[in-house]
Amino acid sequence: MVADKIRSLLGEHGLLGIDPLGIPVAAPASDDECALLLRTASSESWTVRIEGSGTWIPRDARADLALSTMRLRGIVDLSPPDMVVTVGSGTSWTELQTSLANDRMWIPLDPPGSGRSVGSVVACATAGPLRTGFGAIRDHLLGLTLVTGDGRVVRAGGRVVKNVAGYDITKLAAGSFGAFGIITSVNLRLRAVPRADATLIARGTRDHLLDAARGILSSGYTPGALELFSPAAVAGTEWTLAVRLLGSHEAVAAERSAVGAAARMQFSSLEPSDAADFWRDTLARTTAAPSTLRLGALPSSLDEALDSIAHHLDESCDDWIAANVHAGVVRWSGDAGVNRIRLLRNVAAHSEMPLTIERGPWSVRSELGHFGAFRDGAVRLVYALRNSFDPSRTLAIPLGRES
Repeated sequence: MVADKIRSLLGEHGLLGIDPLGIPVAAPASDDECALLLRTASSESWTVRIEGSGTWIPRDARADLALSTMRLRGIVDLSPPDMVVTVGSGTSWTELQTSLANDRMWIPLDPPGSGRSVGSVVACATAGPLRTGFGAIRDHLLGLTLVTGDGRVVRAGGRVVKNVAGYDITKLAAGSFGAFGIITSVNLRLRAVPRADATLIARGTRDHLLDAARGILSSGYTPGALELFSPAAVAGTEWTLAVRLLGSHEAVAAERSAVGAAARMQFSSLEPSDAADFWRDTLARTTAAPSTLRLGALPSSLDEALDSIAHHLDESCDDWIAANVHAGVVRWSGDAGVNRIRLLRNVAAHSEMPLTIERGPWSVRSELGHFGAFRDGAVRLVYALRNSFDPSRTLAIPLGRES
């Protein structure tokens, strides 16, 4: 019945098939087609699962209809003078960066995982190590097009850097995991590719490297990336501190020697090809385990955050862990049940550390929701916003406890 309805709305091209769970998969090719599907789903009381490339959030949520963004792809507009690109949400992040590199431009974001779509990166707000020097996804996002759960097309923000004032649905949608609607396209700020790019590596104990990283920051240096990785994250036997320096050749050369002095330790320098492999492979290992959690902490509280993860989730010390020392973000990937994650979330909340489930099987996401308890009324506000954009709860996005 649902499959037949999709054919009548979009034609044969709009129905990709039936997935292993028996759910019809629709692939709209435009904002209007997406809106038509969601209006119909809302009126028919269908539940809709949002699908990107399927490499980050598993395609396992129970629903009446799966809506894929795979046909909402490609660069819609590129303006080198304004340093802005408009791109479809179904576009591969790697494909986008490769296309921009041809014009010596890039988006200084390195989200964990591989094969991800642009929409996934924005909706999950999963900035990687480059957040140290360049900020989170919201700092690069100028505008987007959102199709709400009840089928309205909302174009928010702008296409140029100066045009971002007003009620900012753009930043609400970033990190919402699709709770307010389906992102169909985004406008992103670009930068020129840096002339020099160097990666420095040091290995040792967790606490020693953490102190070294804080020494770098306290000396006034803010590298492009300053990330602490667990042994499992780098497929090694020791913790690793990775520093990425970006800029002019002169600036990078000066910082290379200054970083070692500030950290009071010896770093080894990776060759460019080895550095590219290191960052790519390390970030790709996040998806080797079933679940990924993001824990926010003050930079001064990273020890506490890492200790909590070790105690509640990583007693064997064989899980993927990365700590952004500048931003105070710890990301963990491993295999843990609902009760263990719930306990860590509750313990972390008492220390004002919000824990977000970035990815995981439906059994975990549906039970716990993406967002946990953090400050009175925070989740209640998210639900109020959701009621404005998806009043019928058409979209199968588990958020967390409403109270």
